[in-house]
Amino acid sequence: MPVNETLSTYSDWTYSAAALIYVFAMICYAVEQAFNRAAKKSEALVGAGGPALGLIEQAPNRDRPERFGRIAVALTVLGALLHLSSLVLRGLATHRAPWGNMYEYGMAVTLVAVTAWIVLMGKFDVRRLGVFVLTPIVILMFLGGTVLYTDAAPVQPALQSYWLIVHVSAAIISSGLFLVPGVVSVLYLMRSRFDANPAKFARLGPKLPDADTLDRLAYRTTIFAFPIYTFGIICGAIWAEAAWGRFWGWDPKETVAFVAWVVYAGYLHSRATAGWRGTRAAVINTVGFAMIVFNLFFINLVIAGLHSYAK
Repeated sequence: MPVNETLSTYSDWTYSAAALIYVFAMICYAVEQAFNRAAKKSEALVGAGGPALGLIEQAPNRDRPERFGRIAVALTVLGALLHLSSLVLRGLATHRAPWGNMYEYGMAVTLVAVTAWIVLMGKFDVRRLGVFVLTPIVILMFLGGTVLYTDAAPVQPALQSYWLIVHVSAAIISSGLFLVPGVVSVLYLMRSRFDANPAKFARLGPKLPDADTLDRLAYRTTIFAFPIYTFGIICGAIWAEAAWGRFWGWDPKETVAFVAWVVYAGYLHSRATAGWRGTRAAVINTVGFAMIVFNLFFINLVIAGLHSYAK
């Protein structure tokens, strides 16, 4: 069936609108942090010396940072809805699952990451980390919408299989989920350095949640994503055998995906071992996060076409 160019155009527009709204959400998250810091300074001054005689004490406005935080969450949800609309419109325009090329794949991965973050904000008191989580997502969306952008079109014959839905959807969900604990692990390393030496990350450290909260958040998200990632790799091997007569070809994307799997398996093992919790485990998780991003974009930018799907 021919591509519906009108729906494809609407998909591009909603994708750009979602990215722009995420930027506004990032600004609101940052403003919330700034006002929280100002409120703390005001409280410290009042508590230390008290109000001067004859002056009216003015309590710090705690409602203002809360207001910006709620606006940021609302914008994040709105952006996610537009993001989802963009993905659905792309699928309707091409009459297939909307992850047949790297632009669509990146679109879906970042949507999963944003959705995961919205869910985690409802379970943990980590809203103030929104600016840090959305920053890599916006960067990845910008790269996907510019460098990796591909016009809507039918997929090549090698991808015309039900494995496209099974294998690639598992890779999308797990990769999107891995983005969140990757960022959290980086923040954990900053917070732990601040706790050990307040001179390190003196401005950022006090505004981060405590190290235990960050550690739990990274671990729980990773342990949820890892089985899905494992399932995706197994399905990819089965698909490769059905399409090309071999389970594994050691091309760059397959190799990096396998290395990332080993890193995350090492993280979960180290996290479950008492002597390797905390900083060491966070370092391993950060390496896994770097491998996911490397496989997602750098492999396709530098050595595109070497993956089995291109054969």
